[in-house]
Amino acid sequence: MTTLIGKIVLLTGASRGIGSVVAQAIAAEGATIVGVSRSPAGLENIGAVVQKAGGKWIGIPFDISQIESLPTLMQKVEQAAGSVDILINNAGIEIYRAFQDYSTAELQAVLSTNLLAAIELSRLVLPGMLGRNSGHIVNMASLAAKKGHPYDSVYSASKAGLLMWGDALRQELIGTGVTLSTVCPGYVSHQGMLADTGISAPRLSGTSTPNDVAIAVLKAIRYNQAETIVNQDSFTVGFTKLLLALWQLFPQLGDRMYRSIGVPQLNRKRIQNQQQTASSAANSQLLTNQNHL
Repeated sequence: MTTLIGKIVLLTGASRGIGSVVAQAIAAEGATIVGVSRSPAGLENIGAVVQKAGGKWIGIPFDISQIESLPTLMQKVEQAAGSVDILINNAGIEIYRAFQDYSTAELQAVLSTNLLAAIELSRLVLPGMLGRNSGHIVNMASLAAKKGHPYDSVYSASKAGLLMWGDALRQELIGTGVTLSTVCPGYVSHQGMLADTGISAPRLSGTSTPNDVAIAVLKAIRYNQAETIVNQDSFTVGFTKLLLALWQLFPQLGDRMYRSIGVPQLNRKRIQNQQQTASSAANSQLLTNQNHL
């Protein structure tokens, strides 16, 4: 069993949602968290929470979608904390659209943040881990990696890529002392669009909490679990695995079930909410600019 005491843990997407809860859970185990996020204020807030509870925290504001700059990030991490023992590729963004409505910039943002940054950060930390014959990488994927979500196709593709790349890399690492886990949450309450808009997940899909995901991450590291699905309870997880296996044999059956439980309808609502949020933000910025004239 792997212990976290004294480990240096690099966590992306650390300032909110699942990442902030994972940060608290791992810090409570005696690790030093190096949290990375685009939001300096968010990092400061979660850092204060971690430190108030007695945890060790270093916050580094950085936009990991800038792939070519990630070596600079790693230099900052090593200067601040030393060598990384555990990398948790948690950062992710979702942009809901009918596929033909995505802009090139949106495609690049989702794929860079969710997939390419994880791959590049892992490439950068691996030489040190291999040299020490020790280390662990955790990739935060999604059930959308197992069965694509309509109107969320690019996110689904990014998470499927993360899942399969991790599966291949895990096999390469056998016998090296470096291990890799992939965590696949389903719908998560109290974070992301479900929290921001108040939209409920389909009743039959099950939901988990950010704390459930954090516990799954801890277990994945401790027991070197190759892959774990996070959902409402053990029965729901087992039922989900059965459905996923069935859908591999009969993909269109999965399509029909998704329609029947309301996945496409949910994501169309998310498109509307995302557009309304963007419009409100733009109007607010316009009023601010006018007030400064």
